[in-house]
Amino acid sequence: METSAKSGVFKYEHSWSIPQTLENLATALAQGWDVSISTSGSTGAPKEILIPASAMIFSARNSNLFLGAKPGDRWSLLLSPEHTAGINVLVRSIELGTAPVTEKESADFTAIVPTQLFRALNGDEQLLKHLQGCKAVLVGGAHADENLLVQAKNLGINCITTYGMTETSGGCVYNGEPLPGVEIRIGETIEIKGPMLAKVPLTDGFFATSDLGKIEKGKLIILGRADDVINSGGKKVSLSKVEKALGDQFAAFGSENSEWGSALNIATTSQTADEEIQLILSVKFGVKALNIFRIKEIPRTALEKIDRQALGKLISS
Repeated sequence: METSAKSGVFKYEHSWSIPQTLENLATALAQGWDVSISTSGSTGAPKEILIPASAMIFSARNSNLFLGAKPGDRWSLLLSPEHTAGINVLVRSIELGTAPVTEKESADFTAIVPTQLFRALNGDEQLLKHLQGCKAVLVGGAHADENLLVQAKNLGINCITTYGMTETSGGCVYNGEPLPGVEIRIGETIEIKGPMLAKVPLTDGFFATSDLGKIEKGKLIILGRADDVINSGGKKVSLSKVEKALGDQFAAFGSENSEWGSALNIATTSQTADEEIQLILSVKFGVKALNIFRIKEIPRTALEKIDRQALGKLISS
């Protein structure tokens, strides 16, 4: 079996075919090897996360159990195995005794990010047909707009929203509810406990995420990221909420400012007038942008999240 340079650690190699990756991963899990995944989210330098084989297997079995997946059922792999969501599809397939298929073939289950769902509903007929043929479609990696989910439902796509991250072996909260064995509590941020946790620092067995949230009627509501909130002149402003209010063609970021402490800046690919943008910010958030930058493309990570680190470099160049 081909592996990373570290003995006892599985790490996906881009040169591997999917069948080769599946075989190597199955062998690694059987031997109890950790799975290594590099992640940086939308900010910061890439870091390596080690996930125990037992955590990956627990996560996969939990997902298959929730979905009612049976041996012989098939997953389609629509995300790269270099990310947790892609690796999870492979592990779930291994647990069912099958190999993942592409969108050109029929599948029982799949996992996608909201951008893929948007594309399926806006012209990608092959992907749309594939998703309509699945019993369930896991949608995670980023916030999924409610209107998008309603549109998908009306077209016969059974979407299940998921919440999780590399440190939790991917999605561990489905449709707002923790999967069996998963505990959620709200501290300064959302905190998660369970057998699916990676080798990360814990407090009383809980992993502290960087996400803000609340529990309402037994369901977890994600309010945004703790590290995307800036304090501008005494007003706390969530960058993700600003982006949601302005639309997909906008990205928000903060910068140090001697007068305001942190200043709000906007980068956009749209032709919306500055005055209109400032009016929305003033009415909805009580602030105005220090700068509005016009760019050709908003940089995003592989999971379609805004890459704020790359955005900062783009603006400063």
